[in-house]
Amino acid sequence: MCDASDYAVGVVLLQRVDMKPHGVYYVSHTRNEAHLNYSMTKKEFLAVIFGFEKLHPQLIRSHVSIHTHHAVLKHLFSKKDGKPRLLR
Repeated sequence: MCDASDYAVGVVLLQRVDMKPHGVYYVSHTRNEAHLNYSMTKKEFLAVIFGFEKLHPQLIRSHVSIHTHHAVLKHLFSKKDGKPRLLR
């Protein structure tokens, strides 16, 4: 699960045990002043990227689902022919 604000990014790696999510790892990061000018879509997407970068060793050879509440990212991830330029 990923979330972003103007000032911080938070990521939680969850594992299902008996179909119930349990937190395994938590990482967060405060943003610098340059990120204040980013659009909310870019901030949310950077939260996803940050999560993959920080939790990479735990994600190797695993099936991963990304959960975010940002509607634009949900739409972009669901597109089969999405172009990287859409994310700018």
